[in-house]
Amino acid sequence: MKTSNLAYLYGMAAVLLWSTVATAFKLALAEYSPLQLLFIAVITSILALSVILGFQGKLRQVARQWQERPLFYLQTGLLNPFLYYLVLFKAYDLLPAQQALSLNYTWAILLPLLAVPLLGQQLRKTDLLAALIAYGGVFVIATGGSLAGFSLSEPTGIVMALTSTLLWCLYWIVNTKDKGDPVVSLMLSFLVGLPFVTVAMLVTQGLPTFSGQGLAAAVYVGLFEMGVTFVLWLMALKSSERTANISTLVFLSPVLSIGFIALVLGEDIRLSTFIGLGLILSALALQQWLPRWFGNQTETVNS
Repeated sequence: MKTSNLAYLYGMAAVLLWSTVATAFKLALAEYSPLQLLFIAVITSILALSVILGFQGKLRQVARQWQERPLFYLQTGLLNPFLYYLVLFKAYDLLPAQQALSLNYTWAILLPLLAVPLLGQQLRKTDLLAALIAYGGVFVIATGGSLAGFSLSEPTGIVMALTSTLLWCLYWIVNTKDKGDPVVSLMLSFLVGLPFVTVAMLVTQGLPTFSGQGLAAAVYVGLFEMGVTFVLWLMALKSSERTANISTLVFLSPVLSIGFIALVLGEDIRLSTFIGLGLILSALALQQWLPRWFGNQTETVNS
């Protein structure tokens, strides 16, 4: 098979799997608390990544990378999986899946904005335009389309969903300083994060029960949100001749996710969700494509 075809195969597999996890979140949260779901998912992901690294002959690299930068992996492990997924799962626990999903996709808009003060990057005009459009979509989703009344249906859940985007962006900004193997680094983050998850769970709630549909959904989350799918996406990027061609596949994920949410969970998809998500995806597309179309005219705010 040609390298380009392999890249699309890996990329489509990753996107399809990521499209199902919002549904799996809600199924698992019907039986578990966010901490209990996170506990099972992280253990599952560690086991899956151990198998993958074993096949790749990189298990010994785990100890080596840890010895080189223990404080760095302490930071990444606190951010992801502990804080990020705890906040994200709480958002899904409080909100309809369609709302939590849509709001979470604004992380890609927030990332270049945070990169300006934290990484010293220049702010592009397209980033500002994308942010205005995307957060307009957030407003539509948060108010359920009741723009005049400005009544938030579940303010805590909305704050949690938007906070999760901040934590995810901080994780990726910290990760720009990582020189190690990305799969090994992810494994170390989960290994470091697991004790924090375990202690927080035992102090506040106790161990989950390991049976039923909730367990299957939690294991699914660990495999296909945190572990295997990340590796598939890396393989897609490595196999691709042009990263941009593969990255555009991500736009399919929220659309497919909405379909799974409606089909499996039976949620009635609101018009405000379609409008808000449409604005967010339009903002992402503009952020990615406008600089290619107009070049330096959209490069920076002070250009």
